[in-house]
Amino acid sequence: MTETLQHDTGRTGLGGASALFAIRLATGLVQGLALYLLYLAADSRVWPETQPVVFGALALAAGYVPVVVLAGVGRVKALALILWAAAAAGVLALLGAHDVARQVLKPHEEPPFLSFPVLAFGAAALFIAHHLIVPAIRERRWIVDYPDYFDIAWKAGVQLALSLGFTGAFWILLHLGAALFKMIGLGFLQHLLSEAWFAIPVTALVFATAVQLTDVRDGLIRGVRTVALMLLSWLLLVITVLVGGFLLALPFTGLDGLWETRSATALVLSAAAALIVLINTAYQDGRADNLPPVVLRYGVRAASVLIAPLIVLAAFGLALRIGQHGLTSDRIIAAACTLVGAVYGAGYLLAAVKPGGWMKPLERTNVAAAVLSVLVILALFSPLADPARLSVQDQVARLQRGMVSADTFDYDFLRFESGKAGEKALRRLAASTDPRIARNARAAQARPWPSGDTAQGRQERKAAIRLKAVDGQSVPTSFVDQLDAQVDVLFSCNAETPCVVRSLDLNGDGRTDLLVATAREIVAFDQDSQGQWRVTGRYGFTCGRNAERMNEGLSKGVATTPAALPDLVVEGQRLRASPEVRCDATEPR
Repeated sequence: MTETLQHDTGRTGLGGASALFAIRLATGLVQGLALYLLYLAADSRVWPETQPVVFGALALAAGYVPVVVLAGVGRVKALALILWAAAAAGVLALLGAHDVARQVLKPHEEPPFLSFPVLAFGAAALFIAHHLIVPAIRERRWIVDYPDYFDIAWKAGVQLALSLGFTGAFWILLHLGAALFKMIGLGFLQHLLSEAWFAIPVTALVFATAVQLTDVRDGLIRGVRTVALMLLSWLLLVITVLVGGFLLALPFTGLDGLWETRSATALVLSAAAALIVLINTAYQDGRADNLPPVVLRYGVRAASVLIAPLIVLAAFGLALRIGQHGLTSDRIIAAACTLVGAVYGAGYLLAAVKPGGWMKPLERTNVAAAVLSVLVILALFSPLADPARLSVQDQVARLQRGMVSADTFDYDFLRFESGKAGEKALRRLAASTDPRIARNARAAQARPWPSGDTAQGRQERKAAIRLKAVDGQSVPTSFVDQLDAQVDVLFSCNAETPCVVRSLDLNGDGRTDLLVATAREIVAFDQDSQGQWRVTGRYGFTCGRNAERMNEGLSKGVATTPAALPDLVVEGQRLRASPEVRCDATEPR
């Protein structure tokens, strides 16, 4: 611990601080430029956006790995930091690639995309792994003394919170200044803040600056941490009384009310997590000269006993739901959290009842649970234990065993909620020898939206659509009446960004066609002989254009030009060309 403090304070001299500042600013700049280039690729639909798996890998790595560098520079040697950052980049890239690869990317969505769970759990795994690895590198031991883990991890947590707060405050002030200038007719700053080439790199630079500013004031950070831990530790008494009262009341109230919430497992696990965090704010580094007051020591013991019954309750509720309805992705993730919670529950219970050395088993429990958490997250968001694949296998097995009838089986889960694994299983069911299963599976394959997407839900989405005609034109009443058939195409047309609509005869047939500028493209509609509006074509944005500029451009006017390449007829089949678009100096941007 002494060596750690000497290392941190010894590097804050003028020369060291200047070098660290330069490295962190460079890291922030590289991250900002990388993220902006990825944004530009997605907006312009050029590589790597054209290969979603590659894009997902690059996006997750570019978003998180620079934070490893910001946190590790000055704390470990350069070579060790480079190797650790490279390893983290490789793992994150694999997680991002797998997350996108398992999804079904629909044309009307914003591909490529990373799911929220991989973003959240990936960040958690990286934070935990970083603060297991950095102390090990510095001490050249696999397992270091617990005070070292505590000091580095909690200090980094405070730095992260302050840095995020600083970045948020920076943007609040910029928008305030932009609003002031806007009041006097100067909108340049507001326009600048909306430009991605400015916003993304500046955000990364400001965050890197905040990390440096908090790092060079080491004593201040430790002081803030001490105050924060002291305040939070007293909240432990509150949650202990509440959870204790809840558990004591259960024998009298029964569990029916708990299960009726349909979120009992998540609530109980959240309570257990709150207890774990607050216990650690009171225990801190566990040194004999840093013991909390007597009342908090009793509170820590009582709270540690309460975690185990909460985990048992969560496991029981989860087992009931799985037994009744089978596995889903959410239930698999909940089961993984329950497994980690069981380690905490057993370890903290042992620490609370074991005599001698106040709560010492807690330290080994925290380290073991941290390692397990990282391993579980890596398994969940890789092919090893992909929740979508496992849940699809379980649901199909339940159908085949007769636990679910062919008519009540949730085919929409396979079609819309479980990615490629679900679509693959649905294709197998469509070829089933059971005629009811095959019929229902084929019906699900043909549906453009979930059957659970009720008429009310689609009406709400339809009501949210906003269209704006230009040049004195009006949106045809027949088109408005048929909007329910275009909900999935016009999903981005809302009150905040209404889509511009222009009427004209595109093909010279004497009938009115419509052009609608959506978030990703300009969509062409015409009416068939029965008066039904249908999509006849899509004009993709190129060369860095975005929806706002397309809306503005379509408002001013539109012209048509002859096709650059004619259609081909090969053996009676008409083939249409997809010309290459080159964004050179002659291409207007």
